[in-house]
Amino acid sequence: MSRTKVAIIGSGNIGTDLLIKILRTSQVLEAAAFIGIDADSDGLARARRLGVATTHEGVEGFLGMAHADEVAMVFDATSAKAHRRHDALLRPRGYQLIDLTPAAIGPHVVPVVNLDAHAGAPNLNMVSCGGQATIPIVAAVGRVAQVYYAEIVASIASKSAGPGTRANIDEFTRTTARGLETVGGARKGKAIIVLNPAEPPLIMRDTVFCLSEDCDVQRVDDSVRKMVAEVQAYVPGYRLKQEIQFERIPPDRPLRIPGIGSFSGLRTTVFLEVEGAGHYLPAYAGNLDIMTSAALRTGERLARRRFQGAS
Repeated sequence: MSRTKVAIIGSGNIGTDLLIKILRTSQVLEAAAFIGIDADSDGLARARRLGVATTHEGVEGFLGMAHADEVAMVFDATSAKAHRRHDALLRPRGYQLIDLTPAAIGPHVVPVVNLDAHAGAPNLNMVSCGGQATIPIVAAVGRVAQVYYAEIVASIASKSAGPGTRANIDEFTRTTARGLETVGGARKGKAIIVLNPAEPPLIMRDTVFCLSEDCDVQRVDDSVRKMVAEVQAYVPGYRLKQEIQFERIPPDRPLRIPGIGSFSGLRTTVFLEVEGAGHYLPAYAGNLDIMTSAALRTGERLARRRFQGAS
């Protein structure tokens, strides 16, 4: 099966890690171009050593490359602000965009939850690192019972939050919260991110709180564990940190939830840990690894389905 040619915009940590993943592991994608704006970046230097065509003149430089018209998909690992400009330049030329920023121009996509529904979209948004880690859990609870409220706390090592991540903090919270609703199925979502300065750096941790209608807790437990296994298929370092916790909130002692009101039912708490694969980034940077892994899985599925006709 011939490989689908792709380009990556962004020669920072996320873009470079995605490039290494494609070169090392993908059987269906070919890295045809690596695009940056800093001629001296480590990412562009690595790409050149690995034989990948590069440009430090941004998207305009890519469009002027000899084989730009052979590229089918473009991964954007820059910033929400930059992606809006890139989308305006690339989408009219027929490129399908996979957006690793919180710009959310296209539909939110989490590979194990809703990729099939949006495979033909011209721009697919990968939500955020916290979204990729936690939305599957909310969706897993939602397969058993209606989720009224979902709140997630993503704690990442400060060292794993580069300039792009820090510039997108506000977009992270808004986009992740929206993804908990549109993809996870919660009626109301809330997202919190914590940059932990601890030394040595800590592995990414995520806590997911779901308030749902009362139901059989064993069914919820089984659904969550099944979902964790599905995510592990492309993020091996994704795992439960401890046992899933359940608490029934009785009608005579309801919780008051902003935007929801009085709540009684089942509270499910899931604790996750995400360890990176160490392809380019350190193992503690699971927040970056889960984004590049989800983007890679999305690109490969799209290549098989849309461009190469395989199921």
